[in-house]
Amino acid sequence: MISFEHPYLIGLVLLPFLIKTILPAVKTSGGRALKVPFVQDLKNIKNASGTFLNKQKNDAFTISKILLWVIFLCVVLALMKPVETGEPIRLQNKGRDIMLITDISTSMLEDDFVYQGRRLERVEAVRAVVSDFVQKRESDRLGLILFGTRAYEQVPLTFDKKALLDVLSMMQAGMAGQSTSIGDALALGLKSLSKSKTNKEKQAIVLLTDGENNDGNISFPQAIELASKEGIKVYTVGVGAPEFSLMKSLFGMSTGSFDEQGLKELADKTKGQFFKATDLSELIKVYREIDKLEAEDFDEGLIYPKKELYFVPLLVAFLLALLGVGLKAISRRSA
Repeated sequence: MISFEHPYLIGLVLLPFLIKTILPAVKTSGGRALKVPFVQDLKNIKNASGTFLNKQKNDAFTISKILLWVIFLCVVLALMKPVETGEPIRLQNKGRDIMLITDISTSMLEDDFVYQGRRLERVEAVRAVVSDFVQKRESDRLGLILFGTRAYEQVPLTFDKKALLDVLSMMQAGMAGQSTSIGDALALGLKSLSKSKTNKEKQAIVLLTDGENNDGNISFPQAIELASKEGIKVYTVGVGAPEFSLMKSLFGMSTGSFDEQGLKELADKTKGQFFKATDLSELIKVYREIDKLEAEDFDEGLIYPKKELYFVPLLVAFLLALLGVGLKAISRRSA
């Protein structure tokens, strides 16, 4: 729908007639009376209108005056500031800051997840489920930390979901080392969130691992204490079968289960929640539940997007002015 932000300026159309009324021609003994050429031009147009259509050739002078009037109308329309109003958009409150901390140690190569009869490595299942979670968090800033022997902040907190999804698509088990440094990864996540200006009530960490803390500079108890002091909610996810399983690796080494007690303690002390996923369906349910717990906030307000169109009548006025100049030049040559 097209409307005008300054519709009252339509009164400017009467300006030439008001000028004529306020400043009428005055006779003086010394010379000609004061006249307003523009009003006189309009009068000439009126006088010439009766014979205009009967002429075989258009009078260039008369056409230029008509163009002048149309240009004036276009300028008035531009000053009225026409706008096109689009469909209403629902406003959203500022979203949450969520740091995703994901284990990519070599134990994530275990293929104990099954999808449509096909065995999946844990890292494959996690990649798919976390990617789906990311796409649903439209108004949140998300970050990604991958850890193994070392912890790396792959994606700082950002609204750029595509960048995060690109990193997830390239995520491979073992790329950060074979061992598991949960304490270092958690400390790095807390440090990243500490830079955020978002209220801590709207900050959260989702920590996923399939093993116990067996490397790094910060022990798991130290990391739990640090997270508790920061007051940031931590959701912990333990993946894989609780019993020992044979990891598919060159060394044929076995990997133990995750530290369920430690993950529960971390979640409890930070007012988060602990989840356990031993197969793909459970992992999907876990992230859906986290999605519900950290629900996005919506404001009931609406915004109507507006597209300014003042340039359209201005462009028409400019083109008509060029046409008028061209007609005047042709008239002079023919004369």
